[in-house]
Amino acid sequence: MPNYIVLGNYTEQGVRDVKGAPGRMEKAGRLVESLGGKIKDIYFTFGQYDFVGIFEFPNDDVMLAFAMQVGREGNIRFTTLKATPKDDVVKIINGLS
Repeated sequence: MPNYIVLGNYTEQGVRDVKGAPGRMEKAGRLVESLGGKIKDIYFTFGQYDFVGIFEFPNDDVMLAFAMQVGREGNIRFTTLKATPKDDVVKIINGLS
């Protein structure tokens, strides 16, 4: 399954209701599973982003559906990066003529 890295920030609304964040995280986890995806890991960070998540989803359309569903609640905004494993890139490079 494709991997996606999510770089996220709390919105002002999300910060105001930070005590509700654990429940929202559980809800998001259930949504990921219902879409056939998997949360590989989530880290809370200092700096430009408040958190970084590593997800698997069946395809880009499913990732987009997840992003829209979570984003429309207004508590977080995120940037999504599609990630390709190193071994896959090495195979591509080795196949170059």
